[in-house]
Amino acid sequence: MKELFKKIKEASRSLALVDDAQRNLLLEHLADAILTNKELLLEANRQDLEQMDAKDPLYDRLLLTPERLQGIASDMRHVASLPSPLGIISKERTLENGLYLRRVRVPFGVIGVIYEARPNVSFDVFSLCFKSGNACILKGSRNAHHSNEAIVDLIHQTLLAEGLPADVVALMPPTHEATAELLGAVGYVDLCIPRGGKKLIEFVRDNARVPVIETGAGVVHAYFDKDGDLEKGRAIVNNAKTRRVSVCNALDCLLIHKDRVGDLPDLLAPMADKVKIHRPEEGESFDWDREWMSYDLSIRVVDSIDEALQHIQAHGSGHSECIITENDEAAKRFQREVDAACVYVNAPTSFTDGAQFGLGAEIGISTQKLGPRGPMALEEMTTYKWLINGNGQTRR
Repeated sequence: MKELFKKIKEASRSLALVDDAQRNLLLEHLADAILTNKELLLEANRQDLEQMDAKDPLYDRLLLTPERLQGIASDMRHVASLPSPLGIISKERTLENGLYLRRVRVPFGVIGVIYEARPNVSFDVFSLCFKSGNACILKGSRNAHHSNEAIVDLIHQTLLAEGLPADVVALMPPTHEATAELLGAVGYVDLCIPRGGKKLIEFVRDNARVPVIETGAGVVHAYFDKDGDLEKGRAIVNNAKTRRVSVCNALDCLLIHKDRVGDLPDLLAPMADKVKIHRPEEGESFDWDREWMSYDLSIRVVDSIDEALQHIQAHGSGHSECIITENDEAAKRFQREVDAACVYVNAPTSFTDGAQFGLGAEIGISTQKLGPRGPMALEEMTTYKWLINGNGQTRR
């Protein structure tokens, strides 16, 4: 593994010689190659799907379709069209002694990403890393390895066809030993990002010797306030819960004000034939911290917005939360007091996504507070350095 790390570290330095026009052209050509080679990619994906139970919540995350490949290619073209984050001066000043200071956006260098059963992440990570001047090491799971191998082979072919080094992206074996090697690659890996379930994220955080940005699991709530609009609520709750149940922005728990319990059947009507409701009796033991990733929904009746806020504080994961209300004061209070990366008023949490935010693709949703928070896209794949120009000044 050390030789692989050396190669990718060296390749990361060569990216400084690639200008933004070359990066954009490579991503456009790769988007074309995804569609040209879709049958090859789908066949590799079928090999992985055959090894997984279709009822497994991860099955939908693993699944590639012609439509999803089209979406991946479109997101890649969007990334290519975005302004480069590199070289942007975020602070600039001249000191009294004449020193000229600039704080400038630069790549991290080598970014390692550890993820589960999501082959689309391989494309997303590469496009964002390459556009932002970073090399990347991909560590996927065993159940997506055929898909990931086909994807990385296609990326390598496209890079070589453009005269660019293939070593700017590498796929590690889908083993626990490889994960340990990546987490201990001090001096080679500048940043590691886990993307997956709670156990994966906790393992990476607890065992990494390289810097880590957490992309937390999503235990997501919607609060239907006493002043909520029923028509809006029906659409928002249904979309947040059923659009894709396996993703981290899907709704897990509906909180409803006690004065609106009579509206619950109407509120849930659009998904009544799809979703299994869990509404424990008062005092009954229940796991309110569960991220379902399935057609299951927890429901809790609350006495007030205060109780809703207390519940979210106790059981939310800091990912995405929403309130459905026509009361401006309640909306403002909810957005002010809820401690999460994304806080919505009268809109579903399904919008928590880098592409939906106009950022192109994303590497994940950061739920931590130190460093990036929310969708991690191009700007979040950069750090900065200070550039100081002088003319012989010395310090007293």
